[in-house]
Amino acid sequence: MTAATDVAPITPGWLRGGVFDLGFIVGIAALALAAGGLAAYEPRWFTPILVTDLWLLGYHHVVTTFTRLCFDRASLRLHRFLVAWLPLIVLAGVAALAAGVGLWVLASVYLYWQWFHYTRQSYGIAQVYQRKAGPRFAENPWLTKAAIYLLPLWGIAHRSHQDPGTFLFMELRVIPVPEVAVTIAGFAAGAALAWWLVSRVRLAMRGHLPVAHTLYMLSHFAIFTVGYLVIEDITYGWLVLNVWHNAQYIAFVWIYNNNRFKRGVAPEAKFLSTISQTRNWWLYFLVCVAISTLLYKAVEPSLVALIALAGLPAMPVIVIYMTVNFHHYIVDGVIWKLRKKPLQRTLGIA
Repeated sequence: MTAATDVAPITPGWLRGGVFDLGFIVGIAALALAAGGLAAYEPRWFTPILVTDLWLLGYHHVVTTFTRLCFDRASLRLHRFLVAWLPLIVLAGVAALAAGVGLWVLASVYLYWQWFHYTRQSYGIAQVYQRKAGPRFAENPWLTKAAIYLLPLWGIAHRSHQDPGTFLFMELRVIPVPEVAVTIAGFAAGAALAWWLVSRVRLAMRGHLPVAHTLYMLSHFAIFTVGYLVIEDITYGWLVLNVWHNAQYIAFVWIYNNNRFKRGVAPEAKFLSTISQTRNWWLYFLVCVAISTLLYKAVEPSLVALIALAGLPAMPVIVIYMTVNFHHYIVDGVIWKLRKKPLQRTLGIA
């Protein structure tokens, strides 16, 4: 079931250390589960929780993407198209869909795209943890992929079969999925999870358990199970995934920037390298939150008025937020490919 050798115990595989990683894995997962659980328990709490999530995590996590795109000249030169032109292209496409088909199509596309995006991010972070465990840990790659992907697949199949009609207060139309397909997906996910658990028990018995990777995988299973299968309401379940994804992304990008400038302040990227120093972690997050708050408060009213003048029906703010989301998904698919050697060196997994 595994190809791990018996030469010597492997390392725990922390990204930065036990305390930080326990917060990153367990702390963020607990925060997300608490947010969704509270909303499901008392629906009146959903709006304040959502507003807090969007302000401190959602907007913030989009801004952190731009720390990789344009906070220094070299990054801006490399990613000029992603910063200058891609947002306009995505805005045009989203606006055309809303005007030509209806706002429901944005909710439907968002449901499936965010499901794929959240799953892919989780898979990528799991891959980083797997490599951090060292060369002596080599799990069957098909086992890892099956364990990570089949549970979310079961979840989205369940939501599609559920066909809730609305999602985030918007009309929703889903891909029709018969109950038998949901059952098959559930059996497949359960078999993959059982296979993975047996593999981890065997690794632990041989002294080769990759602690950090194992904990991360367990958090992945918990989040997708609760978000898609346990919480009945699709919007409250989404809140679990969204809080987890946003907070996780913010912390991971900070790790990347901190690793990139671990030798100290770089003259060619003085601002970003300064706020990315370990001692300035609080300043990094404060800057990102401040930028996201100012940007959204300053730009949103103008964009709403512009889209309204274009004759789009209903709430033009939906077009704005979906444009931001879809642009973010595309950009992430470009800049976070682990096969790129510079990214591997920065993350310490080359």
